[in-house]
Amino acid sequence: MPAAARKTANGSRPGIEIVRRIIVQYLGSKPARIHRETAGRSNLVFSVDHDSGQFIVRINSNPAKLDPFLKEQWATRRARKAGIPVAEILEVGNDPVPHMILRKAAGKPATSHPKRMGVIRELGHFAAHINSIQTNGFGSTFDWSPKELSKNPDWLEFLRSEIKLDHRLRVLNRLRMVNNEKLETLRRLLENAGDKRRSPRLTHGDLRLKNVLVDEKGSISAILDWETCTSNLAPEWELALALHDLSIDEKQEFLFGYGLNTKVVAAMAPVVKALNIINYAPQIERFEKRQDTKHLEMYRLRLSGALELYSL
Repeated sequence: MPAAARKTANGSRPGIEIVRRIIVQYLGSKPARIHRETAGRSNLVFSVDHDSGQFIVRINSNPAKLDPFLKEQWATRRARKAGIPVAEILEVGNDPVPHMILRKAAGKPATSHPKRMGVIRELGHFAAHINSIQTNGFGSTFDWSPKELSKNPDWLEFLRSEIKLDHRLRVLNRLRMVNNEKLETLRRLLENAGDKRRSPRLTHGDLRLKNVLVDEKGSISAILDWETCTSNLAPEWELALALHDLSIDEKQEFLFGYGLNTKVVAAMAPVVKALNIINYAPQIERFEKRQDTKHLEMYRLRLSGALELYSL
């Protein structure tokens, strides 16, 4: 990739010029309009009007971003075959920068729809269908990648080399987020979670309303942003992330849509909680590096269970 392209892909106007070039390469003619969107966790996102339709183009100046784009392409194709509404990815390429072209999905952001409970219930329903898709290996490198040596063959290897469980537990313990007794409980729960009889499944990894589009009636028209999808333990991994931002009533609505009965939920709850706790470790470590004592205290309170209002 030319150095100029790497440098300019993060700027708005140069980014528009790169998107124009990508569209001409793919569609054969210039777009009528390109508009930079405010959304985009790690990529620049542009909406494009063209004679042949409306498109979304995501670009990133980092050459390593090609693999996550390829992973999304694989996952959404499998999801579409399973009847899950997703935006159609038309092209993934690396010239002049890693990019993805999607057909623009119909719908509006689900976060503002008045029928919130119904949307959450349907999202739980689609989560179950996503988690029914069989995969091979554990973690972010799975069926989509030809790199066999990069795949984690089992759950324990995923915890060791990709999650880096030992490091995360040390962070939580060092910063007094968990005591020694809870530390050992977390380790035991997580290491025992991946029974050899459990086969990995596709997980979206961020099934929150910000990644959902709905139609006027509140039916889900597209599930977006598969960047964090993994091959994982399901539904535990999915639930640890999807339930995080929901109220207690919304959590139950999601689980109802998923089709999980109360006994199953109660049995898996300790592992879901353990996953949620260790997933805080990277953010907590960033607070430590910034010497952000205010947020460290807030997270100590959160992980102490003091804000849990439904059990003693």
